[in-house]
Amino acid sequence: MRIVWSFQARDDLREIRKFIGRDAPTTANSYVRRLKSSVDRLRIFPESGNVVREVGSPKIREIYFGQYRIIYELSPNRVEVLTVFHGARLLDETQF
Repeated sequence: MRIVWSFQARDDLREIRKFIGRDAPTTANSYVRRLKSSVDRLRIFPESGNVVREVGSPKIREIYFGQYRIIYELSPNRVEVLTVFHGARLLDETQF
């Protein structure tokens, strides 16, 4: 299974890095690297994430890394990461 990061998800990672980096630049890079690596399990277990309750479609799922929700969409041969955002924020489906 191939993992693809959408433009929105890549932008989200840049914003997370920038936010954390204001106080801890080295930590920010490490954190974003680990966050990106956390989706690697989806190559083998693409359905291991939970269905996103706000959407209700079995193709739209999420996994968590720390306090961040990583929303992804299942396709027959790939996983597309749609967005990454802090779990304290409400999901805005127009984000992806």
